[in-house]
Amino acid sequence: MLTFFRRFFQSKLGIPVTLGFLALIAFAFASSDIAGTGTFGGIAGGERVAVVGDEKIGSADFARYTDQALDQVRQQNPTISMPAFVEQGGLDEVLDQMIDRVAIAGFARGLGLRAGENLVNSEILTFPIFRGANGEFDTNTFRQVLGAQNISEATFRSDLAQGFLAQQLLVPASFGAKAPDKMVSRYAALLRERRTGGIATIPASAFAPTGDPSAQALEAYYTENRGDFIRPERRVIRYAAFDADTLGERAEPTAAEIRTRYEEDRARYAAREERRVTQLIVPTQQAANAIRQRVSSGGSLESAASEAGFDTSELGPISQQNLAAQSSADVARAVFAAAQGAIAAPARSGLGWHVVRVDAIDSTAARSLEQASGEIADQLRSEKRQTALADLSAEIEQQLSDGVSLADVAEDLGVELATTRPIIATGQVYGAPGETAPAVLAPALETAFQMREGQPQLAEIERGQTFLIFEASRITASAPAPLADIRDDVIAAWRLEQGAQAARAAADRILKRIAGGATLAAAVAAEEQALPAVDPIDLTREQLAAMQGRFPAPIALMFSMAEGTTKKLEAPDSNGWFVVDLADIEAGEVSNDDPLFAQAKADLGMAMGGEYSDQLRVALRDELGVERNAAAIDAVRRQLVGQN
Repeated sequence: MLTFFRRFFQSKLGIPVTLGFLALIAFAFASSDIAGTGTFGGIAGGERVAVVGDEKIGSADFARYTDQALDQVRQQNPTISMPAFVEQGGLDEVLDQMIDRVAIAGFARGLGLRAGENLVNSEILTFPIFRGANGEFDTNTFRQVLGAQNISEATFRSDLAQGFLAQQLLVPASFGAKAPDKMVSRYAALLRERRTGGIATIPASAFAPTGDPSAQALEAYYTENRGDFIRPERRVIRYAAFDADTLGERAEPTAAEIRTRYEEDRARYAAREERRVTQLIVPTQQAANAIRQRVSSGGSLESAASEAGFDTSELGPISQQNLAAQSSADVARAVFAAAQGAIAAPARSGLGWHVVRVDAIDSTAARSLEQASGEIADQLRSEKRQTALADLSAEIEQQLSDGVSLADVAEDLGVELATTRPIIATGQVYGAPGETAPAVLAPALETAFQMREGQPQLAEIERGQTFLIFEASRITASAPAPLADIRDDVIAAWRLEQGAQAARAAADRILKRIAGGATLAAAVAAEEQALPAVDPIDLTREQLAAMQGRFPAPIALMFSMAEGTTKKLEAPDSNGWFVVDLADIEAGEVSNDDPLFAQAKADLGMAMGGEYSDQLRVALRDELGVERNAAAIDAVRRQLVGQN
């Protein structure tokens, strides 16, 4: 569990929360005092949505944690709205996990378990994201990271403490779970099991009516299935980008500034000489003189060094000052007194005696103010642009904080505001497949979908170079589309549902024929409506496992059926039905020394451990007692989806 939390902060944005118990223990839920004292849209924080033992879960906390869970889900599905999240069971899942959290914390306290401040501090120190430039824990970095995730330090510490309590209770319950070998053998043999049969597809489209429903029938269908026609939230963004060109003369250096910089860096523009050299260092002056004499007689420095058992090294370009710092002043003077190609007089440093050959001399003449002014102006202009842009952005932030409108800020900057068409959180233009928002908005898009309408903000697009001012000028909340706007879509969905009902009746007829002795293929062929041919299936469970869950639902059903049986299965989204016929099961065999046996033993142990933990959580609820306030829960539900 704590490993999960650490992984979250190692990523740039954090990983999307799967609404699993341990994930939310570690991230989404805040204080140990679940009661809460705030308000939420007119629902008092004192209104309790549930009571676990003596602990109360307030409606304000419930709503806030649901918002947090939705934010995390949006990292995987950016367009999901609160109504869709609630419709898909997210609200109920959040409450279940809040109840589990309170139950675990209450039971742990009853046993005397605790997670002290020192334990929490030691865990915080292990998070790499909280370390500063020196690799050590940094308090400012710690607070900045939490701030970016909208988590207070108290909340974060409380979450870690609660996580440790859950760890102390749940891990022992699941640790070391083992399955008997006889059970493992049967389970492992299942993986080698082979199943053969067939699957018939009965598409709803084959039976869908071509005519339109009555107005009354269409209205009834739309009302019953409003959740299927929810439009994502759309926002119109007004924005303007600005860069150094906006600064005008503010970034231009003056003659006085150029002269001052020239005087400050006079040494940089003075005449200078650098040399590239090859050297070797020997222990005695006698050896140095001998090598120099040999080279002067026509040998090379490299050969003389090699014969004496030494290696040469190359330096440079290097100034006399830097050479003196690396060796000694005597060595530097000797080297810079020698002509190009000559061997300098041997001189001594702390390392020994230096024999140096001057390979090249690079001389740079002094530059006057007039000669250097262009280079200095470019340097100053770059510096002044960065400073001026930073100052300007600070001024704009202050203006926006003071309530100055986006249009007025843009006018002061001399930039033109642009307005997008309605876009959704993914950046796509609503109702225009393939069209996206301007690229300049991409870095600010997430913020644009979190800000309130008409409250402009400033964003840095390219560090120190380009900035963006923007606002959500019109927000259209996620909601079911009016029937009049999507009449054709609703009619198409109605037709498909009618076709699905007829497809179900066809599936029942096919099952009846099979029960009377017909084969699946013959039963399908007996239908008046032409249907797709039966798909033959011949698979082992091992092949199924290799698909890693990416297999159709009818295949999964076939591997849960008894031999010689036939069943029907509804296709998702009213697309029709399947008829699954299992003709034969061929049992597999696995010995105890088969690698598959060892893998099955490990898998069963993990599954049993997870089941023990789940059962413990259920038992903790029963032990402490749970009461839900249906009226308060429904009030939060209505408020979140905008029905109040």
